[in-house]
Amino acid sequence: MKFASPNSSLLLATCMALSVQQAWADDQIPVVQVTGSTPDPTDIRSPATIATVTARQLAETNNVMNVEDGLKYLPSILVRKRFDGDTQAPLATRTTGINASARSLVMADGVMLSALVNNNNGNGSPRWFMVAPEEIESIAVMYGPYSAAYAGNSYGAVVKLNTRMPTQFEASVKLNAASQKFGLYGTNDRYGTQDISTTLGNRDGALSWFVSATHLDSHSQPITFATLNQSAKPAVPGDPTINGAYPDLSRTNGAIQVLGAGNITHTVQDSAKLKLAYDFSRNVSAVYTLGYWHNDADAGTNSYLSTASGAPYYGGASGNVNIGGKSYSASSVAGQFSANSSTQQHWMQSLDVKSRHGADWDWDVVASNYHYATDLTRTSSGLLPAGQNGGAGRTADAGGTGWSTLDLSASWHPDGLAGPHVLSFGLHGDQFKLVSPTYNSVNWTQGDETSLYSNSLGKTRTEALWLQDQWRIAPTLTATLGARYEQWRAFDGYNYATANNGKGYAVSQPAVERKGLSPKASLNWKIAPLWQATASFGKALRFPTVGELYQNVQTGTTYTQANPFLRPENVKSGELAFERNGDGSKLRLSLFEEHVSDALISQTSFISGYATPVSFTQNVDKTRQRGIELVGERQNALLPGLDLSGSITYVDARILANSSYVPTSAGATSVGAHTPYVPEWRATAMATYRPAEKWAITLAARYSGKQYGTVDNTDVNGHSYTGFEGYLVADLRVHYQLSRQWSLAGGVDNLNNRDYYLYHPFPQRTLFTELKFNY
Repeated sequence: MKFASPNSSLLLATCMALSVQQAWADDQIPVVQVTGSTPDPTDIRSPATIATVTARQLAETNNVMNVEDGLKYLPSILVRKRFDGDTQAPLATRTTGINASARSLVMADGVMLSALVNNNNGNGSPRWFMVAPEEIESIAVMYGPYSAAYAGNSYGAVVKLNTRMPTQFEASVKLNAASQKFGLYGTNDRYGTQDISTTLGNRDGALSWFVSATHLDSHSQPITFATLNQSAKPAVPGDPTINGAYPDLSRTNGAIQVLGAGNITHTVQDSAKLKLAYDFSRNVSAVYTLGYWHNDADAGTNSYLSTASGAPYYGGASGNVNIGGKSYSASSVAGQFSANSSTQQHWMQSLDVKSRHGADWDWDVVASNYHYATDLTRTSSGLLPAGQNGGAGRTADAGGTGWSTLDLSASWHPDGLAGPHVLSFGLHGDQFKLVSPTYNSVNWTQGDETSLYSNSLGKTRTEALWLQDQWRIAPTLTATLGARYEQWRAFDGYNYATANNGKGYAVSQPAVERKGLSPKASLNWKIAPLWQATASFGKALRFPTVGELYQNVQTGTTYTQANPFLRPENVKSGELAFERNGDGSKLRLSLFEEHVSDALISQTSFISGYATPVSFTQNVDKTRQRGIELVGERQNALLPGLDLSGSITYVDARILANSSYVPTSAGATSVGAHTPYVPEWRATAMATYRPAEKWAITLAARYSGKQYGTVDNTDVNGHSYTGFEGYLVADLRVHYQLSRQWSLAGGVDNLNNRDYYLYHPFPQRTLFTELKFNY
């Protein structure tokens, strides 16, 4: 079932307009689902537009298995979560896409969860799993690079996962279960998830502590499909006939054969968290956090193919086969099937020492470290099905990857708490390290490392100084002026690659340094008691990640060494926001525009010495993203107990200049094309009805228009594996508070059973149940 973007968006916009019109007519107590451009009360350094959701709202309205599920109804936000326990779940914002994990920041109580070792939808994805849903007090999203307190990666958004500490003894146990019926091509099966989480905490005088633990056991739908381009060569008499392939079209509308399903993943994850807080005095406190996460994942494959005798077929080492009357190499069929497994153990820790708000001076010191103690991914390279249980393969070892951060910040009221100025400033330092050797293995299931196949190593370090002044010029006029100066360095870069002749090549990459100043400015005008307007401007420098600098570039069966001289993305962003805050309603209209010079995007181009173009990360000269966002909410709309909220966003995202582009087909061009992974339309809508005090019934919808994964927009067919298409999905949740201690919830995600692709096939209709005990 497909929906055209203008009609679907218009429907959502009409519902929002009706809700807002009713909201203006009657003032009630508001639902704090989305806040506007006023500063976050927990962070006076944030002049950006802010959206928030609280723990209570999540409990009543969201089917939450993992913490990232709490963001799915916030305006213009998408987390590409493909299944429960997905470790590759990047964040997309209103101007950035799901391939750009380094264009946003995800933080939990000062700990950096953004894996700025890469900028992709793989190993650059945030480490969401280090925060349990039961820890959450609130989630805040700040849009745009308008605060000097955050690095240039904030130009998409800053997500702050705020967790809580107990005020008295508490304990909880929560049981979750989900079940998905998935059918596509030759797959028709049910996949389930079970999750149990517990918390325990107390406060005794100056000391408080909190412990949480989670165990998740998840089975995913197929994440990939084995495909081959349609052969033009007729089958030769005598070639074995292979049945079961599904003819279809690729994302560029080329004929393909779908041979089977891959990466059907069984994931078992365990995580634990310890937080200790101590009040040294009435004004000074410290919080130490230690987190641990363990993941075992096995990904299998299922061939749709069978021989004439009915035996499953996974290809062969030589010869040709007849599929649909066309001739295919048996080895090319075999190359589409593999199995893999992962073993990961990660640690994080942080120490936050700060003074409390309420004095002329406040200060905060946060140090954090994230470390990959074990991170092994083993992949088969031998013929299946025998290869599923052993044989040749490769082992990628990311153990030793990690990062450390240090932030020292302070705020000062030079004229006292009632004075017109709040001056905030700080120092920031971070270092990111990527370790990623890949070894040849005789037995991939054991992960033996017989010889080095490839390697990419490197580090980046950033040191920053920032200053910001929040100046109340008049009772109705407040200006925020700031700047951030950064020095960035990439060093210890090393690449090793194995050519198709088996010879290895090692390159030690030169160190590279960059520096720059990023000014910020914001002006807030209280037009009337209920109305305000905010104009914001910010420049941001988004420095390349280790992975972008030192990736090995594959050219067919060989590798070409990386380019360590990529330039940082230079972003100039502006927003004009109008907001109305009534006692029972909120409305915000934002106009925004963003210009990016030297945008780091993967595209196809030539590499010196290689005859055909290949794809790798390059600096695209100029992109421009501009649009409009409407957000509204209303409590007790139309009838008592009915709360409505929603958002709709339109973005015109274009490539304006791209001197490195090489056409991938005759007549193709990238100039004027849509910026990859940014859809024109996004929308959310939510209705929660509380017929009685203990009940909450929520119906919600998420909409996205079509997007493109290529700079020339030649991937016109979104409804195909590796394609990107528009979708509208509806979700349902019913929450019942059985007693003060017990609650029960059930729901359905993707109620309308929409099958859609964002490169990968996404979950279809999924049933959800939850039982929770609080003491």
